[in-house]
Amino acid sequence: MPELPEVETVRRGLAPVMVGRRLEHVEQRRPDLRFPFPDRFVERLEGQTITGLSRRAKYLLVGLSSDEVLVMHLGMSGRFSVATPETDLRPGVFHHAHGGVGSHDHVVLHLSGDARVTYNDARRFGFMDLLPADGIETSRHFAGLGIEPLGGELSGERLAELFSGRRAPLKAALLDQRLVAGLGNIYVCEALHRAGLHPEAPASSIATARGRPREAAHRLAKEIRDVLLEAVEAGGSTLRDHAQVDGTLGYFQHRFRVYDRLGEPCTTPGCAGTIARIVQAGRSTFLCASCQPLPRQRG
Repeated sequence: MPELPEVETVRRGLAPVMVGRRLEHVEQRRPDLRFPFPDRFVERLEGQTITGLSRRAKYLLVGLSSDEVLVMHLGMSGRFSVATPETDLRPGVFHHAHGGVGSHDHVVLHLSGDARVTYNDARRFGFMDLLPADGIETSRHFAGLGIEPLGGELSGERLAELFSGRRAPLKAALLDQRLVAGLGNIYVCEALHRAGLHPEAPASSIATARGRPREAAHRLAKEIRDVLLEAVEAGGSTLRDHAQVDGTLGYFQHRFRVYDRLGEPCTTPGCAGTIARIVQAGRSTFLCASCQPLPRQRG
């Protein structure tokens, strides 16, 4: 599933093409994706001007002049392609060149200026919804979501406050969308390795008994932000389905230090360890036990 950097990469690719343009015509080619499309989906979109394009966790939010927001989630395999007169590209060249087929083009947005944005989703785990702009944060998709890891809320103090007293493993706490929204398996593995923290350590180990941050909390907050920013600049990670809206692949996977590197040498300077794999809650976790030691139980 695309994680935060992949979704942010898509947002950055779509924004210059979509924001400020009018939705002249919308093709809805099936009644549902993961969920049914909202009532009068096409009617509510056509004629509206796109006023903004933002991201919340792994969701894309398209602001409309009708004071509604088009909420879009990529699911497992969803991706967008863009065609404009400036690109001079054949319809579908982007997603068809990277594993997509035309039969999976489920929504096509025809914009003013002869631009076209196509949503392709082979597995149909993505979805689209329309919500009032003034009720986004309390809506079914966003109520209870945690802090944004690329927002101003992420800090050692905030992580310590969120994780204080929690017995869950550190990795599980970081993947809990009610605590930190948008993190996924790949980038949690990478951030924990960079911070030198064992994924099975109790989440509370980065905080004191009074909920104050230990040095590890500050280190973890920094590495989460750094690895996400690096991944965004690299266009995300392409392991199976992800491609940018111009069809190019992300290449952060070439910078992985632990993820999917089982048995390879650790890249930490001076470390003689090798990358190991464990399973947590049915998911693969990659780590170097030499530079990510499991902490001793505090008395």
